[in-house]
Amino acid sequence: MNKTETPVTIIGLGLMGQALAGAFLKAGHPTTVWNRTASKADQLVAEGARLAPTVGDAVKAGSLTIVCVTDYQAVHELLGASEVELDGTTLINLTSGDSAQARETARWAEQRGARYLDGAIMAIPPAIGTAEAVILHSGPQADFEAHESTLDALGTVTYLGADHGLASLYDVAGLAMMWSVLNAWLQGTALLRTAGVDAATYAPFAQRIAVGVAEWLPGYAQQIDSGSFPAEVSALETDARAMAHLIEESEAVGVNAELPKLIKAMADRSIAAGHGGEQYPVLIEEFSKPRSA
Repeated sequence: MNKTETPVTIIGLGLMGQALAGAFLKAGHPTTVWNRTASKADQLVAEGARLAPTVGDAVKAGSLTIVCVTDYQAVHELLGASEVELDGTTLINLTSGDSAQARETARWAEQRGARYLDGAIMAIPPAIGTAEAVILHSGPQADFEAHESTLDALGTVTYLGADHGLASLYDVAGLAMMWSVLNAWLQGTALLRTAGVDAATYAPFAQRIAVGVAEWLPGYAQQIDSGSFPAEVSALETDARAMAHLIEESEAVGVNAELPKLIKAMADRSIAAGHGGEQYPVLIEEFSKPRSA
């Protein structure tokens, strides 16, 4: 059976589920779909999909079942019904959740005889089916490799490791990067707007800064992994003085300073613990701690 003959089932037809099914149809896969509100399948059926009458029938129809629903509770409710037979099925869960839910659901599915991969979609629905759509997978490598050529229809598929929780963790780690970059840009934009500089003028400069900082990450990662933080570029106590300047400038021009104050408080704790002469990545120790009461 070549990759375009592999039958695929999609359970859940929100905007993302519809995009997943559409990508498989475009790639030539026989595609079965199911959704609580059957009318959401109308366009897909017009394009050649088969609408299954029940969840159990949908699972039986494909050698690969992909679930993309509201949350993990919905996954358990739908697939835990007595008429649903999971034994022998490869189940890929692309529902958003946390790493503990992913690991628990893997155990739950495997107890019912299913091969299980957890996943995360790092894309918006219109990007599905293009290289810009990054789809993360975690779980047994053999199960991923068995369906990798089929999953390629969705975009850039990436295998992370055997731990089922890795896809969820990478997902939120990516969100942390995204929001942190955007928040930093908004802070700078707010500052410059007080001097009449618009966001469009500042954006190219901010973009260069972001790219430049990203180039530091591999070297900083080596420091974190080795647990050694020599101040090759700047000591944390020097950075803390620059943070104080950012806070002072923000307050002077009437811009919210909560974000830089939060980061400086973490830097101050690290300096108080004796790390002022080390490089910025030493703050990993503060990020790795739960917030004290």
